[in-house]
Amino acid sequence: MSSATPPPTPPPTVGPTRRLPLAGALRLGRPSDIWFKPALSVVASVAPPSLLLATLGRLDLAMYTMAGSLCALYAHNRPYAARAQVLAGVVLGMLGGLAAALVAASLTGNAVVLVTVGAVLAAAQKALCDATRLGPPGNVVLTFVSSAALFVPQTLGQVPGHLGLAAAAGVWAWLVGMAPALIRPHGPERRATAHALDTAAAYAATGGTGDGHTGARAAAYAAVQSAWQSLLSAGNRPSGARRALERFVVRAEVALAAPADADPARLRAWARALRGTGAVPRTDDPRAGAAELLGVAAERVTGQRTPRAGLTPLAVRTALGCALAGYASLALGIGRPYWALVTAAALYQANLSLTWGRTVQRVVGNLAGVLLFAAVAPVAHLGPLALVLCCLAFSFGAEALISRNYWLGSVCVTPLALLVTEFAGPQRTGDLVTERAVDTLVGAVVGFVAALAVTDRRAGDRVERCLTAVDRAREGAARVLADPQAAPTALETARRDLATALVDLRTTADAAAGEWWQRALPQERVVLAERSGHRTLAATVRRQGLLPDPGTGTDTEDVRP
Repeated sequence: MSSATPPPTPPPTVGPTRRLPLAGALRLGRPSDIWFKPALSVVASVAPPSLLLATLGRLDLAMYTMAGSLCALYAHNRPYAARAQVLAGVVLGMLGGLAAALVAASLTGNAVVLVTVGAVLAAAQKALCDATRLGPPGNVVLTFVSSAALFVPQTLGQVPGHLGLAAAAGVWAWLVGMAPALIRPHGPERRATAHALDTAAAYAATGGTGDGHTGARAAAYAAVQSAWQSLLSAGNRPSGARRALERFVVRAEVALAAPADADPARLRAWARALRGTGAVPRTDDPRAGAAELLGVAAERVTGQRTPRAGLTPLAVRTALGCALAGYASLALGIGRPYWALVTAAALYQANLSLTWGRTVQRVVGNLAGVLLFAAVAPVAHLGPLALVLCCLAFSFGAEALISRNYWLGSVCVTPLALLVTEFAGPQRTGDLVTERAVDTLVGAVVGFVAALAVTDRRAGDRVERCLTAVDRAREGAARVLADPQAAPTALETARRDLATALVDLRTTADAAAGEWWQRALPQERVVLAERSGHRTLAATVRRQGLLPDPGTGTDTEDVRP
């Protein structure tokens, strides 16, 4: 269910020829630190309404309650103050898509029209989720629900009742998502801070030199920025625990500025302590008080928006790919074209290289999943209770496995989706397996072809804008450094602006490098901008007194252009 980020792979060579890797897309990664949270949340959210409907003999209504229940998959990495708002938005978005689909289904039975509506909804959901940076599972679950609802027989009079069921389940999902706040109110911020410390330790272990240090540095700076954003979205009244976490993030920043002076073992020990259940530890460092410089200046971090692939190309790819996949499925005479539509919608990532990887993962996971469904179908057909329990087991398995690789989670998502179709009554297993396998292949092939047809021609322009932003931020920081009377808050602002600009540049350059059929990217300028920017960051950290100034300097960054 959750649209896990695929394992990082080296960006392809710029130019018209591309390698299409297979093994790399299927390689398993480490499970997420919080894999059990969405897994348990979706079970806790789906089980009560589904079991109640099974007891009442109305399991045919479970697809509507599942629409609301699946909202529990979202926002597990958000602080609870922010999570409350995000989850509420997800529930409203789910109800909006479901309402549009149910109304369309009640007004027409024309399959071509319904596929078209589904494609438009999928494009809107993709654009909205990307624009708001919703995070996993993104638009996929929303599109699955709205697309399936388009092909359920419906009358206008039934729509309010069905939406009421979804809304009630959505409220329950909101409560499930917020419940951990009663036990560990700073859990998300602690995890984000621990991740920042771990990635800083990984960079410090390289000493700032050698193979792989550039990638480790980029990952660490991104983690540090995410930690600040997590802390700042937790509310406007920082507690003692939050102040302590801010000091740890400052220590991670210090390690990035002078990796040779950092102690990776100490950073990792702090990270382990933060992941525990005890009180937030102290840094035991007198210089850690510099975190108080955060103030108003750091609040500006929440206003920074990390650039990403253009929303228009992604929305057009989604609309075109979903529509063509659905039409192709209809042409083949398959009764559930929304499967092909959802397959296409699930493919589209930030660039074509990632889209190709997701295509491979989707096909492999779905084909393995239909075989698993064929094996468990006899058990699910024993009765309504057995069907619900199978759905719960696959819901848990999907979220437990998907963080290791998307295809592995899809092995459980596919039988879950097939079992949901049986809420209205048992289906012929052979027909379901065949139709789902064909629709997977149709959706994958047609969806990827649509992605090839709609390229992001402005990826290079975004890199140029980010280069300009880094130059301006570096010059601004240099001016503050040159002023001996500069206020501490001005230096803090300049440092964070530059750090954010550097993270933006790396994110944008990586996304652009994976986009096909475009002009060559200014890779050398990107490297030079990053090198000079990080030297300036190190200077600001020393000026703030977070590191001793040895006179000759201990910054291991190569200063030569």
